[in-house]
Amino acid sequence: MFKLLGGLSVYFRYQPVQTDNAVFRLHNIFTTVLLLTCSVIITATQYVGQPIHCITGAGLPNHVVNTFCWITSTFTMPDAFAREVGKEVAHPGVLNEYDSSQDKKYYTYYQWVCFVLFFQAIMCYTPKYLWDAFEGGLLRTIIMGLNIGVCHVEEKDKKKDVIIGYLIRHERRHKLYAFRYWGCELLCLVNIILQLWMMDSFFNGEFLSYGTRVLGYSDVPQEERYDPMIYVFPRVTKCTFHKYGASGSIQTHDSLCILPLNIVNEKTYIFLWFWYIILAVILTLLVIYRLVILFLPSIRPRLLHARARTIPMESAVFISRRTDVGDWWLLYMLARNMDPLIYRELIAELVKRMGEKSGPRA
Repeated sequence: MFKLLGGLSVYFRYQPVQTDNAVFRLHNIFTTVLLLTCSVIITATQYVGQPIHCITGAGLPNHVVNTFCWITSTFTMPDAFAREVGKEVAHPGVLNEYDSSQDKKYYTYYQWVCFVLFFQAIMCYTPKYLWDAFEGGLLRTIIMGLNIGVCHVEEKDKKKDVIIGYLIRHERRHKLYAFRYWGCELLCLVNIILQLWMMDSFFNGEFLSYGTRVLGYSDVPQEERYDPMIYVFPRVTKCTFHKYGASGSIQTHDSLCILPLNIVNEKTYIFLWFWYIILAVILTLLVIYRLVILFLPSIRPRLLHARARTIPMESAVFISRRTDVGDWWLLYMLARNMDPLIYRELIAELVKRMGEKSGPRA
């Protein structure tokens, strides 16, 4: 188990050149590792231990009923959740007397939880995979090791000259670079919303309200109270097993089944509910922030100056007015990754070259 989880540490390796932001990494790295960790834990619990234990009658092998109830489904009676445990019902949702006309809530998801979590992890990693393919190491190539301030003056001047030459030759050609990255951020938000909808469908419409019901559980009167986690992830269910008797008649055996795996499932999904809601809110704010950058050019100088405090505000204004949103975004990302003193020298020389090329603009 620890070796499997230890292998996930590769996703947290320090990257000397960051081509994305912290929110992007929260979605693509942290959430991916979180989902893979949950998948590994549930898989180990499901296939190494015993995920189901059923009480059987005389003449029925335990392992046969356990296997049958696991691969088919178990059920509870929704009306029985509101009844008093120990007097009216033996366990929440489990009635002794019922017939085919009564409503039953069937549970079949537990066989698929580990696979669904793994698929969700792939979905969360997809935006990063696409961005890495789109970016192609451009930022790392442009920086040329100037993220480390300690270097020879001749080497530093040569690299700065190469970077400035590239920026001037490819002026106004990086709009697609910025739009692709922002599109991947938008894809993160779409992915979270899509996964919330998928999980709600997976749990038959019980997931979207799962967290709020758990939070409101303590406010419900005692006589009307039942644990919403047990309703979605019951620990005791029923299973009906049919077999032929000695005379060839069909015999019905009613089994009471314990699902210890749901102890893990309920904690996993209450954490995922809160995390997905928080992440959806943060990503929504991030997308709004990108729209502000795109449609309000006047804010770009302030953001560039806030990112690189070493450059004068006048230089940030000149650069932001002279470049389009793609070039501005590339310079913004250079400010995030380059040594601040080297970046100040780079901007000063870039402003000078641009002014010499076409004259300063008001």
